[in-house]
Amino acid sequence: MKNQQKNKSCKERIAAKYKETVEILGRLYKNYCKDPEKNDPDYGTLFDYGLGFDYIEPRTFKDQRVGYYQYLLSWGGPSDEFRFYVRDSGIYRIEYWFLDWFDGAKRIVRSKKDFRLLSAIFYIMGGI
Repeated sequence: MKNQQKNKSCKERIAAKYKETVEILGRLYKNYCKDPEKNDPDYGTLFDYGLGFDYIEPRTFKDQRVGYYQYLLSWGGPSDEFRFYVRDSGIYRIEYWFLDWFDGAKRIVRSKKDFRLLSAIFYIMGGI
């Protein structure tokens, strides 16, 4: 099965990976709300999941005009992350990126339920 997934493009794989990632984050967030130190047997705590939460300055990358907050979940091939775009009024856009060696795809978070979950996690992780 993994070899079959490896042969698919990021665009073909992103929906399943997004769904899996949001389900995991939902599980960890529920645990966090009960007890911030509550450990999930598979993923640890909300703070154990992911690799980093950083601000990416505008023009860090070619053709990147605006800055965003990056919640990096995994690194290498494949890697995935959420990008949070913020104005004075708060988060106005969240994107999920799935990248794998010279290929990549993004998905804009449109579900209100997912947007609320990810926004709450953004603030917990230290977003403004």
